[in-house]
Amino acid sequence: ATPRRPFEKERLDQELKLIGEYGLKNKREVWRVKLVLAKIRKAARTLLTLEEKDAKRLLEGNALLRRLVRIGVLDESRMKLDYVLGLKIEDFLERRLQTQVF
Repeated sequence: ATPRRPFEKERLDQELKLIGEYGLKNKREVWRVKLVLAKIRKAARTLLTLEEKDAKRLLEGNALLRRLVRIGVLDESRMKLDYVLGLKIEDFLERRLQTQVF
């Protein structure tokens, strides 16, 4: 799961900043979290295209929101699919044990 463009200055700087800020071992750790975030946001986007009362949207949407609240990325007060799209990579990195201990 490497980035599409290997030498994009803006992305390289952002990754280096994240590594320094959260004490990550290498860029692969950043990419892994980015991939998880991308998958979650994609699922939320596809669910948002469905109608509000759609059974699939209600079931899978609630499951997604519950999972995010359980891992501590999303707040109980913000349990809406719209807020899932607003998640940032920092939200996930804040939840790492290394970050919590540090």
